[in-house]
Amino acid sequence: MGISDILRLDVTSVWPVLSVVVAAGVFYLYSLILRHLAKTTVRNKVVLITDSLSTLGNECAKLFHTGGARLILCGNNWEKLETFAEHLMSESDPALTFPPKLVELDFSNMESVPEIISEILECYGCLDVLVFNTSMKVKAPVHSLSLQMDRIVMDVNYFGPITLVKGVLQSLISRRMGHILLVNSIQGKLTVPFRATYAASKHAVQAFFECLRAEVQEYGITVSTVNHTFIKTPDTNSKDEDAAKPMWTHLKVKSCGVNAEEMATEILKTLSSKKKEILMSHSFIPKAALYARSLFPNLFFSIMAAGVRNTAAVEMSED
Repeated sequence: MGISDILRLDVTSVWPVLSVVVAAGVFYLYSLILRHLAKTTVRNKVVLITDSLSTLGNECAKLFHTGGARLILCGNNWEKLETFAEHLMSESDPALTFPPKLVELDFSNMESVPEIISEILECYGCLDVLVFNTSMKVKAPVHSLSLQMDRIVMDVNYFGPITLVKGVLQSLISRRMGHILLVNSIQGKLTVPFRATYAASKHAVQAFFECLRAEVQEYGITVSTVNHTFIKTPDTNSKDEDAAKPMWTHLKVKSCGVNAEEMATEILKTLSSKKKEILMSHSFIPKAALYARSLFPNLFFSIMAAGVRNTAAVEMSED
C-alpha cells in the first residue's frame, strides 16, 4: 500500500466524523442566531405575564427581562412578586433592562378583575404581548367534585383569561398590533378521565382563543396557543420518597414532561415566528392520541374506559 493509498484511506475514514462536526457547528450557530432574533422580538415591548410566580412564569420573565422587555408581572402574592422582581433586577444589567411593573392578580376573585385591567393599562399605557399562563388543576371523579369547585376552576382557567382579553382588546385593536399567547394544556384538545372539570375549562379557553384568532387577524393581532403535556418542576422529594414511587412515574416524567426552560424558549420563538399553534411534548403518545381521537373515536373511548377500570382495580388492590 503506497502513501497515496494511506492518505486516501485516512480522508475516507475522517470524512464522516468531520461532516458530523461541521453539521453540529452549523446547527449551533443557527440556534444562536434564532435565539438572538427571538430576543430582539421582545426588546422594548410591553409584555404581560399572568402568572409570573409559577415555574414557567419565572422562566419566561427571566428570558424576556434579559431580552429587554418592559415586563408587567402578575401573581396572587404581592410579597413573592416583589422578591422575584428584586431577584430579576439584581441578576441583570440596569443599563440594558427595565424594572418590572407588578400587578397583584387572582382570577379566583373575579370581582377585582375589572379594576386590575385598568391598573394594567396604566402601567405603560399599552400592551404589545400577553402571555396567559394561569392554570388551576384538579383531579377527581365527576360525582365527587362540587359545583363550587367547578366554578372556581372555570373562573381561573376560562373566565379570568377571557375577561382580561376583553378588557384590553380595544387597546390592541386601536393600535392594530399585538400578540396574544395562550399557554394551554394538551387537555385543551384531549380528555382524560378524572379531570373532567379541568379538561372542560381547557377545552373552553382553547375554543375561545381559536375563535378570537380569526376575528382579530384583520387588525394585525396574532393569537397563538401552546399545548403542552405537563411541565417538570424541581424535585423536592428525598431519595427514599423517589425510590418509593413506581418506575412508571419516573419514565412518564422523563419521556413526556417538558422543562420550563424549553417551554419559555419555545414561547419566545413563537412570538418571533408568529406561529399559530404549538404542541410541546417529548413523546409521540400525545400526537398519536390526537390522531386516534379524530380518526378512531370508538377505539380511543374504549382505551380511556379501560384506563379507568385499571385505575379502579389498582386502588382496590392497594386497599
